[in-house]
Amino acid sequence: MRTFKSGNYQSQGSYKSFQPELINKPWQITDMELMSLLGQADRQLGRLDMYSEYVPNIELFISMHVLKEATKSSKIEGTQTNIEEALLEKSEIREEKRNDWEEVQNYISALKSAIDKLQNLPFSTRLIKHTHQILLQGVRGKHKLPGEFRSSQNWIGGATISDATFIPPTHHTIDEYMSDLEKFAHNGDFFFPDLLKIALIHYQFETIHPFLDGNGRVGRTMITLYLVEKQILKQPILYLSDFFEKNRTLYYDNLMRVREKNDLNQWFKFFLTGVIETAKSSIQTFDGILKLQREIDQNLQTLGARANNAQKVMLELYRHPMINAKQLKKLTELSLPSAYKLIDDLVQLGIIKEFTGSKRGKNYVFDQYLSLFQ
Repeated sequence: MRTFKSGNYQSQGSYKSFQPELINKPWQITDMELMSLLGQADRQLGRLDMYSEYVPNIELFISMHVLKEATKSSKIEGTQTNIEEALLEKSEIREEKRNDWEEVQNYISALKSAIDKLQNLPFSTRLIKHTHQILLQGVRGKHKLPGEFRSSQNWIGGATISDATFIPPTHHTIDEYMSDLEKFAHNGDFFFPDLLKIALIHYQFETIHPFLDGNGRVGRTMITLYLVEKQILKQPILYLSDFFEKNRTLYYDNLMRVREKNDLNQWFKFFLTGVIETAKSSIQTFDGILKLQREIDQNLQTLGARANNAQKVMLELYRHPMINAKQLKKLTELSLPSAYKLIDDLVQLGIIKEFTGSKRGKNYVFDQYLSLFQ
């Protein structure tokens, strides 16, 4: 990749847009440090993937991984909604924070829908557009062509295009670039490691910036979707937005470094470091979940006849670690007094705790579990 050229700036009259090189071509790796990181990343992903087979009801925990990803990826774009707020109903969110809350909910819906679509739709422009359409539905970007590539010039940074940090390619070249990206994703004529492939695809997508809004969030969902489609992961349990958010300046700097200095190796190393750290963190989370499950299962046995209903509640709490008496009543089909009694039992066992501080409309959080994702 020593001869790699990222692209060039072309005059569009009053500004210059960056026109990247096409990526659907043979690639060679010559950096041994990069190969070492690639090996480490593959090993950590293999360890993480084992949990797909050995963790019971792993689908419950994937919901929380998606929730965390939604809040972190949205935070990179300036949305201020934390995990606790994302778990609440819209009516419980303060008016001034509802737009942020809705954007996070859209991200959750978009990612879940895209994962479901992978059953019969390949990683493709069509899937990307579908994801984008849900992401921008009914929120601040709803007038920015949800599900459609832009038909005008956009830019990154700066109040106007004249002081922009980066100006992506012109809109009339987007179809060619995205077609090239899709072909590269599925090209089996030459070998290129899948982790480097999706790292390059993510860079290229963010450089093309094909939508008027939501490019960063869609680009980050593509990483998980690609790993699942290529069966590197059996389940969608790796999300890099937390790493990107913690290293936000480096994330943007390394993307720009490719464009400005043709330094693709540095971007690859940053990306692989993110995969390694995120996989290790996810493994620790799953270990923590399994340990917590064992402790709670033992504690629930002390409830005698109420243990079965308590188990039903726990299954729901692993999916959505916040509950109130009315929700518990509906879940267990108990009377309201019996529902309150079961809540008291779970509070006494230290499994849930009330966090609103109000006398009515109390909400309870499965705090030990939630903390594993924070």
